[in-house]
Amino acid sequence: MNIELRGTAAAHGWPAPGCRCASCGRLRAAGVRYEPLSVVIDGVPLEDLPRRDVPGGHEVRGPGGGRVLVAAGPGLRPEPAPGVEYEAVLLDLAGSPEHLGYLRHVRAVTPRSQVVAVHIDHRLPSPAELDRRTAFWNRPADGPFRTLLLGGSRSGKSAEAELRLAACPDVLYVATGPVRDDDPEWAERVAAHRVRRPAWWRTAETTDLTGVLESAEGPVLVDGIGTWLAAAMDEADAWDDPSRARPLLDGLVSAWRDTAARVVAVSDEVGLSLVPSTASGRAFRDLLGLLNQRLAGESEETALVVAGRVTELG
Repeated sequence: MNIELRGTAAAHGWPAPGCRCASCGRLRAAGVRYEPLSVVIDGVPLEDLPRRDVPGGHEVRGPGGGRVLVAAGPGLRPEPAPGVEYEAVLLDLAGSPEHLGYLRHVRAVTPRSQVVAVHIDHRLPSPAELDRRTAFWNRPADGPFRTLLLGGSRSGKSAEAELRLAACPDVLYVATGPVRDDDPEWAERVAAHRVRRPAWWRTAETTDLTGVLESAEGPVLVDGIGTWLAAAMDEADAWDDPSRARPLLDGLVSAWRDTAARVVAVSDEVGLSLVPSTASGRAFRDLLGLLNQRLAGESEETALVVAGRVTELG
């Protein structure tokens, strides 16, 4: 199937007329414009092809009989027909990348399917950002491949980790933090993370991160390394003597190096935090900094997230 894209933007184009947002401003300054969606499939305009409406969009038949699933607009998630493998899908990846993961999860999209981003607009900061994200979403779901994401508190590192795996059909989310029923603020954070995650992701609340990495093969998201280290220091009674935790750290680094999974892990960049006022706090900071260095040295990718912006570290 030959898909010709003559326009990929939302209904008003990108930049949108009269819009004063930074995204539209950047494109205007660069003299770049993306026209509203216009697609030709095997020589026939999309609007002239036979179609069947579905929730969130429509399904069309190409001249050769192939099926194409199309999102009707920004924010819409077209529902696939049961048992159908689509030859191509035109999706709102700017707003709903997790829908690609869902379509792969139900096998409506396979490695043979063409995946096209449409309805692009100022929900993205730039076209380059779409290219960056698309590279993650087109990556094979299986590993081994290790990514370490560093950042300070509320930097956006967890959201970036989820974004990188959004298009995977099945993700194991490893929550290493304790359950704190007596801490409403912590419970609110945990609830926000759960709501943000796709419903078909699996969750493991465990501190046995080494065991997870040793057994997993598909996509794994670890959030995060800092809470795992705190649990490890408790287990080893290492707050007064950090050397007691070294065997557990060595085991984690070894499992990270040898894992067959495609793993994305979140950790705190200790250089961005306040200097701890206690000896135990300084011990934790020093161990986490060293652990981050060791994991980064065994990772294909390491990135720093600041204010929701990502810098890849060589």
